[in-house]
Amino acid sequence: MSRFAQLWRTTTVRLTAVFIVLFVVFSILLLGFIAYQSSIQIQQQQTASIDREVELLQRIDQRQGIRGIIFAVSRLASQPGPGIYYLGDNAGLQIAGNVQGFPDNVLTTEGVFSFNYDRGSGVDDTSAAEQGFAVVRSLVLESGLRLIVGRDVVERRGFTAIVFQGFLLAVAGILVFSVVAGVVTARRVLKRIDTINATSAKIMSGNLSERIPVTRRNDEFDVLATSLNAMLDRIEGLMQGLKEVTDNVAHDLKTPLTRLRNKAESALRDGGGGEAQREALETTLAESDKLIRTFNALLMIARAEAGAPSGAFADVDVSTIAEDVAELYEPAAEEAGMTLEATIAPGVHLRANRELIGQALVNLVENALKYYEPAEGKTGRITVAVRADKGRVLIEVGDNGPGIPPEDRDRVVERFVRLEKSRTEPGSGLGLSLVAAVARLHKGELRIEDNAPGLRAVIDLPAG
Repeated sequence: MSRFAQLWRTTTVRLTAVFIVLFVVFSILLLGFIAYQSSIQIQQQQTASIDREVELLQRIDQRQGIRGIIFAVSRLASQPGPGIYYLGDNAGLQIAGNVQGFPDNVLTTEGVFSFNYDRGSGVDDTSAAEQGFAVVRSLVLESGLRLIVGRDVVERRGFTAIVFQGFLLAVAGILVFSVVAGVVTARRVLKRIDTINATSAKIMSGNLSERIPVTRRNDEFDVLATSLNAMLDRIEGLMQGLKEVTDNVAHDLKTPLTRLRNKAESALRDGGGGEAQREALETTLAESDKLIRTFNALLMIARAEAGAPSGAFADVDVSTIAEDVAELYEPAAEEAGMTLEATIAPGVHLRANRELIGQALVNLVENALKYYEPAEGKTGRITVAVRADKGRVLIEVGDNGPGIPPEDRDRVVERFVRLEKSRTEPGSGLGLSLVAAVARLHKGELRIEDNAPGLRAVIDLPAG
């Protein structure tokens, strides 16, 4: 009983019950209409047959007289079947026919009548009488004779009973079939839902690798399972990323904090006077600035990934932003022995966050400057390009430096990932992560490509 109550509380079972009731009611109405129309149709056919025979006998009476009508009625009355025939004179004496003992009103009044009669009441019939039910039409012919033509409708009633009996059996069968089909359907639906609930329980217990099974039917539950699995993949990836970020933050912050402590402790222990303490304070400030920059970068990435930038989206002239960045970093490139070339199409606009687009472009240029390796006979080159192409806005920063191996290009956009294992170069490994987050915020992507030689970073954004 508890299992039934549990099933009945589910929306699936209730909807199935509603559809069963609607289906049964519609089936009952349809079958009832068919049975009723079948009975009416048979009745109309019998009435039409009576009318046709009456018209035929009237024409015989008009053309052939009393002899002809007596012969015709006698011939029809002698044929087997449900036909009822009577021909009598004005005194009520039967001249021909196969039934006698009609009610008085049938013998005295014209019209259509229905009544019970004895089937064995023929003129020459000595068999036991059987109860019948007749529908007849009574009229007086031009010759003055009384004509009664009708049909025994007992068989019709039997057929109608058979039709309604079949109707009741069909309704019972439909009801049973609907209930069975509803129960089977509800159980299958509940089984799929129970599978989803079981998987959810495993995931909530901490097993993030569990996924909802997907069948080959490709029904709405499979579509839902696919969407939920994609969401779970995303959640698992975020959790894994959070774990990696936590580990990397602990690793990257431990070193500068240790240096801060050691420097301060050394200044206090050595007693070197004001100069040593001043140097320790300057080192502390420099390390603190690095830590603040790291946290600022993390905060900006979090804002971009959350879809909540510090400024509202507006129409931004990307060409102007790129020109300003190129102009800002051109002296730094010259100082590093490099050239910075700008190929910027004028008037390229984009609905975006100006601060984040500018920061992403700055990060790409700074990476190109940071990882340039001077070599004899080689001049470093940085290219900054902005162009519109088929509804897309492409922001490109390229260089002719060492580049990134193809197998590492997807990994470098993760937080705190630095291909330089010794981590002696300044930085926290968050630059490309921020650029990728900004691209995703603007419904675009960051691509790391080969510049042959060097590296080319492309921010591909939709113009709309």
